[in-house]
Amino acid sequence: MSTRAPARPDRPDRPGRPHRAAAVPLGRRSGLVLALASVAGLMMLVWPLLLRVPEGTRVDPPFLFLALLPIVVAVVLAEVSEGGLDARVLAVLGVLSAVNALARAISPGIAGVELVFFLLVLGGRVFGPGFGFVLGCTSLFASALVTAGVGPWLPYQMLVAAWVGMFAGLLPRRPRGRGEIAMLVVYGIVAAYLFGALMNLSGWPFILGVAVPGHEGDLSYVAGAPVLENLQRFGVYTLLTSTGGWDTLRAVTNSAAIVLLGPSILAVLRRAARRATVTGVVAGVRDGS
Repeated sequence: MSTRAPARPDRPDRPGRPHRAAAVPLGRRSGLVLALASVAGLMMLVWPLLLRVPEGTRVDPPFLFLALLPIVVAVVLAEVSEGGLDARVLAVLGVLSAVNALARAISPGIAGVELVFFLLVLGGRVFGPGFGFVLGCTSLFASALVTAGVGPWLPYQMLVAAWVGMFAGLLPRRPRGRGEIAMLVVYGIVAAYLFGALMNLSGWPFILGVAVPGHEGDLSYVAGAPVLENLQRFGVYTLLTSTGGWDTLRAVTNSAAIVLLGPSILAVLRRAARRATVTGVVAGVRDGS
């Protein structure tokens, strides 16, 4: 007689513990690769601040990093998918990526109004950090093709958007109902400002002669200057150029979309996640597990 244990998704959820879907399994190796790639991506953003060169030296854009970043993202996608993506998970991923591409086409960041990130937050919340990372990459890549937005900034956009989805999947699982929506709204606001700041950081070191009306002095990056001095320049530059406008409106868009559409979309995604997770886990059950 077979002693094979039943698949976990067939077991009823324990009282008081919300069901956690993992449509893209995140094993130890995948988690390690995801962490290393995130550290590498962060270094590709902040490396100019760590340079030790004579002050005032010209710094050129990191074309080598731009070539390596898509490779890093591709490796991460392959590792995150090590558990296998069944047809249902691929269908959900494709639908969400297409919806995000269409949403960005009709709201291409005009005055900061973007309808992409709230769905990244909800998708990562339901399906987990691995799926959130993949969804961030595929959504920004698909939207760039639709809107002709392919350029040297695209790898950074994909990486930072992937972080938005990934960290949404790492949020505490227990809050539900209004508490969950409130938590996601706060996260959506924080993600909006961090996305804007990190994207500014990807290009700011290579913009010469930055001067903002109403602010005395040059806010350009100075190679070889102390880290705190450059961070101060960057903070003022971001505050005056994007925080009060683009980033704030992005945060408002995220908040409004999560409050108005979040409960219904979460319910739909959770139904899809339960079905997709059952298929993926049953296929991977081994004797004696």
